Amino acid sequence: MPFREINSKMVEATVAPGQKMFSQRGAMLAYRGDVTFTPNIQGGRGGLMSMIGRRVANEATPLMTVEGSGTVMFGHGGHHIQVVNLSGDTLYVEADRLLAFDGTLQQGTMFMGSQGGVMGMVRGQATGQGLFTTTLKGHGSVAVMAHGGVIELPVTPGRAVHVDPQAYVAHHGDVRNKLSTALGWRDMVGRGSGEAFQLELSGSGAVYVQASEEKL
Repeated sequence: MPFREINSKMVEATVAPGQKMFSQRGAMLAYRGDVTFTPNIQGGRGGLMSMIGRRVANEATPLMTVEGSGTVMFGHGGHHIQVVNLSGDTLYVEADRLLAFDGTLQQGTMFMGSQGGVMGMVRGQATGQGLFTTTLKGHGSVAVMAHGGVIELPVTPGRAVHVDPQAYVAHHGDVRNKLSTALGWRDMVGRGSGEAFQLELSGSGAVYVQASEEKL
């Protein structure tokens, strides 16, 4: 069920019988029709292990299961909303940036260090970003939140994209991430912005970058 963008801070989704979607708690702004909102204790379609992974990652953002027949408008905190449509690939996004997503998508958790090695682990400690990233895979739509607007940057073979870790929102496709530093270890102490760290994304896909480094 694709999201319809009402404006830069609100989206609308149609809920049909037999289908479900998940949203962040407090994201519902208004709805029409016979729609129910139920707290979800299984962590989305990923099941119990997904929920455990999110809690270990300190990303236990409460989810609501949305079902019924009608339309729902979503928004949260006045944040900018970016809609991402997946066609069988995987979206990597921090749990607190998820506004709502199709229930058809398989949810999981990826340890950032598995792609970035030791430096991937440093990313979480030095920048305040999570060591774990939520994954959504399959065919469906996702609405993510960001500060100050979002730009989608293509990642193509042979042309890596470097992003300030605090400006990173999400990425999808066959993309690998690696954290590099432009400064020595002594200079990095107390610094978490792009002047000290750069998140390098290579491969084939796209990365979403927000206009502000502010955390949600």
